Amino acid sequence: MRMRLTRTDSKDPDFLRLVELLDADLAERDGEDNAFYSQYNGLEQIRHAVLCYASGSEAIGCGAMKQVAPATMEVKRMYVLPGHRGTGIATRVLRELENWASDLKMSRIILETGKRQPEAIRLYEKNGYLRTENFEPYVGVHNSLCFEKQLI
Repeated sequence: MRMRLTRTDSKDPDFLRLVELLDADLAERDGEDNAFYSQYNGLEQIRHAVLCYASGSEAIGCGAMKQVAPATMEVKRMYVLPGHRGTGIATRVLRELENWASDLKMSRIILETGKRQPEAIRLYEKNGYLRTENFEPYVGVHNSLCFEKQLI
C-alpha cells in the first residue's frame, strides 16, 4: 500500500477525526482512569502533528508532539486505524515526528503510555525509546510508563 506523510497542526480536521477515535479507544482501555489521563491530552499546546494517508485521501494514522522544555518534545496522540495496524504506519509516523523534532533543533523526545497499551510499549521499545522515571504529571501513577530518546 502506498502511503504519504503530511506535517500539519492540531487544527487539521483529519487529525481531529483520528483523535476522536483515539479518545474513544482510550476511554475503553483506561476505564475509570480515563478522566485523569484526559486532562493531559488537550490539543491547545500541540503545534506539530503528522498524518499518514493511504493511497487515496483517507487519513489512517497520526501522531503529534508538543514542546515541554527548551530542547525537548513530548510525543502525544499516536493512533492508527484498527484495520491498518501492524503495517508499520505507527513507526513511520513516529520517525517523521523525530525528524521534525530534529529539524527544530530538539535533542530529546519523551512520552508517556499506559501499561494497558502493550502494542504502544512494543512500538516505542522497537524504535529505540528507553524506559525512564515517570515525569510530571505521571510521577507515582501506577499505570503510566515513561520513555525517552536522545535525538543528537
